[in-house]
Amino acid sequence: MALQLVLLRHGESEWNKENRFTGWTDVDLSEEGVRQARHAGKLLKEHGFTFDVGFTSVLKRSIKTLHNVLEKLDHLWIPVQKSWRLNERFYGALQGLNKQETIDKYGEEQVHKWRRDPREHPPAITEDDERFPGHYLRYNDLTYRELPLTENLSETMTRALPFWHETIVPALRQNQKVIICAHGNSLRALVQYIDNLSDDEVSKLDIPTATPWIYELDDRLNQIKHYYL
Repeated sequence: MALQLVLLRHGESEWNKENRFTGWTDVDLSEEGVRQARHAGKLLKEHGFTFDVGFTSVLKRSIKTLHNVLEKLDHLWIPVQKSWRLNERFYGALQGLNKQETIDKYGEEQVHKWRRDPREHPPAITEDDERFPGHYLRYNDLTYRELPLTENLSETMTRALPFWHETIVPALRQNQKVIICAHGNSLRALVQYIDNLSDDEVSKLDIPTATPWIYELDDRLNQIKHYYL
């Protein structure tokens, strides 16, 4: 029997709508994002999906998306675990900037590298910047080395994989039906690992908002098939 894993990127956020880099900035869902999340839940219900456990980041756009999905499924009772390790990639000094204005200033090629090259770092912030995660209560348990000033996709994968191996994989091995609601880059990092994608392949991978991505895995967690609803 195949193991069931559903990946879901959060619905449209206010900064998605404004075409701004978001990263760890805790931006809420837009009205359209809420509608998208509810539609994702409706789709999952229509296709007969049920879940035993959910995982999400500590950012409200992800938390609220999963809440809306579970509400549509009448699954608000299932346990949901939140982890900073599923947060969006930390975009450093780009956070809050308009993407088109950033392209106009730095050039399309450079901005594409910052967004998609797994080894390319966006410009870093400093610790006195208001965007530094060390200023926020939710990150009090992180070590100094875990608090980013900037982050590339490879580093996003490095911090996401311990949560995958230590928390999500045991749930899958117990044949629990799992849903992960996270972000474009944290999900991209997980997909790169699960599907063994090259850096070039993952740089071209685009994950749409609030569209359930279904994985069926064998008992070694190898992909049998995957598809969007």
